[in-house]
Amino acid sequence: MSFAALSNLFMEAALVTYAGALLAYLAEILFASRQDRDRAAELVGAGAAGRGTSTLVEAPAHALDGHRAPTRWVDLANRLGRIGLTVTVLAFSFHLASVVTRGLAAGRVPWGNMYEFSTMGALAAVAVFLVVVRVYGLRWLGVWVDAAVLVTLGIAVTVLYAEAAPLLPALRSTWLVIHVFAAITGSGLLTVATIVTVMYLAAHGRESRLAAGAAPKRLDAYAARLPTSTALDKVSFRLYAVAFPVWTFAVVAGAIWAQYAWGRYWGWDPKETWSLVTWLIFAGYFHARSTAGWKGRAAAVVAIIGYLSFLFNYFGVNLLFNGLHAYSGL
Repeated sequence: MSFAALSNLFMEAALVTYAGALLAYLAEILFASRQDRDRAAELVGAGAAGRGTSTLVEAPAHALDGHRAPTRWVDLANRLGRIGLTVTVLAFSFHLASVVTRGLAAGRVPWGNMYEFSTMGALAAVAVFLVVVRVYGLRWLGVWVDAAVLVTLGIAVTVLYAEAAPLLPALRSTWLVIHVFAAITGSGLLTVATIVTVMYLAAHGRESRLAAGAAPKRLDAYAARLPTSTALDKVSFRLYAVAFPVWTFAVVAGAIWAQYAWGRYWGWDPKETWSLVTWLIFAGYFHARSTAGWKGRAAAVVAIIGYLSFLFNYFGVNLLFNGLHAYSGL
């Protein structure tokens, strides 16, 4: 079997395994929610018996954080979450093997077209997630990271796939290794950081409604199981704080490569322009966090806009515009 065929086989195995991990994470959420419903029923019963009243929004602590005595549902949810994490590690191993064998098949680094960049970016996101789980214990991110990775790999395999082949002459440079690898690393960091930011907004919204005595929304029962908005904000900021200099280096390295390849550092090519737009938005994010009135929710919205700009820079610019970076392989 050739390395190219082996790479495709490993990618299929990774897709199936990521899907299995996603199902385990979803089941974890389902059974943790069952615990919340049981707890709500107990509180309603206690209120009916004259021992006080409460609501689902007031009552739940995180069902998986050890603050509540374990029940059969919590125990099952914990087990499923651990299974999901173990399966994610297995899927990551298949994914890594696919990328390595793709490089061996092409005889070069495996990030020369959109298919390869997509698979590498997804791999970077899972690597960042596993580090975050190790450092912060945020296993609950798994369902969202797995979902994002499955969508990315699904698009890569069905729409962006290209046969392993030598690089185009314009890409045969040491700067391909440096510049694109930095962009891939930045993409993984930005993806996980943005997922945490969205969860921050969910937790912040629930906390605000709870403080105001407003009626809960449908997703508040899930948001109640998240860490506090303050904790989520700290994690997302730290991830962005690592991603921003990495992305800065990618932009600078790209400019240096442009000087070697095209005789100028900057030419306002669509890819260069949108890379700068993304950089400016995240620079605005860090400025917003240090400015009165723009902390918290407002800064989070700026970060999400920055990530959307990054996605457009990758998919939109590569597919919609003609430029010197048109090497999608499609």
